[in-house]
Amino acid sequence: MKASKTFLFICLFVSTILLKAQTNADTSLVRIETRDGNEYVGRITKEDTDKIILSTQRLGEISILKTDIKSQKNIQSQQIKDGKVWFPNPQASRYFWSPNGYGLKKGEGYYQNIWVLWNQFAYGITDNFSIGGAVVPLFLFGGGPTPVFISPKISFPVEKEKFNLGAGALIGTVLGETEGTFGLAYGISTFGPPDRNISIGLGYGFADGEWASSPIVNISGMFRLSPRWYFISENYYIGVSEDGGGIISGGARWIIKRAALDFGLFVPFGSGIDFVGIPWLGFSIPFGNSQ
Repeated sequence: MKASKTFLFICLFVSTILLKAQTNADTSLVRIETRDGNEYVGRITKEDTDKIILSTQRLGEISILKTDIKSQKNIQSQQIKDGKVWFPNPQASRYFWSPNGYGLKKGEGYYQNIWVLWNQFAYGITDNFSIGGAVVPLFLFGGGPTPVFISPKISFPVEKEKFNLGAGALIGTVLGETEGTFGLAYGISTFGPPDRNISIGLGYGFADGEWASSPIVNISGMFRLSPRWYFISENYYIGVSEDGGGIISGGARWIIKRAALDFGLFVPFGSGIDFVGIPWLGFSIPFGNSQ
C-alpha cells in the first residue's frame, strides 16, 4: 500500500507540471538553412528564379541566392519564441525508453543507444504504423547468446495534438538459446501536444505463451523548457505482490541539431529495495525524413 501511494504521488506531481498548450498554425513562416551553416527565419516577400527575398525579425530584408540554399522548410508561428525557433520535437514518440501515443510519420526513423548495450531502431512504414528492432550485442563482450527484439506499433490521433492513442508490443528471443519468445504488449493514451504531454499506459508481459497475472502501469510525461531542453519523467508500477513496487524517474533531454542526448536517474521502490538509483544515459540519431 505504501508503494502504491508513493507511485500515485509522483504521477500527480508530474501531471501538474505537464500542461497542455495549443495555438493556431501559421505556415507562412519559413526556415532557410544555407550551405555555409547559417539559418534564417522569416517570410518570403519576393522570389524569382535566382534568389529569395526574406523578411526577418532581426536582419530586416535579406537576399539569398537559391544556389546557396541547403534546405527550406515551413514553420509554425508558435515555434518562434523570443526571436528563436523552437524546432519540432525530434523524439516526440517516446520518453527515455517508453513509447507514447504519438508515432513516427511515414519515412521517419531513428536509432537509439542506451549505455552501449541497448541498440534500437524504429521506422515509420505509414503515418500510423511503425516497426522497430533492437539487439543487445553480448557477443561483443565475450558473451554467447544474443537477445534480439522486434517492436511493431500503431498510433493515431483522436484529436490532433491533444489526444493520441497507441498500441504495440516488444517481442524478444535469445539467439543461441532454445527457449521461446517473451516480451510485453501495451496500450497507451497521450494527452497534450508533442512538446508538453502526459501518457498513461497499461501493459502485460508474456513468456512462452503464458501471460503475466498482473499488469504494468506506466505514467510518463515530458515538458519543453527551452529550444534545446526537455524535462522527462518515466514511471512504472508493477503489482506483483501485496505491496507492489516499481520505478520512478526524472531527467532531461538535450537536443543537439536533430540528435538527442537523454540523461536522468531511475529510482526503484518497493519491499526489500534499499539502493538509491540507477543513472540513465542514452542518445538517439534520426534518419530518413526525420533529418
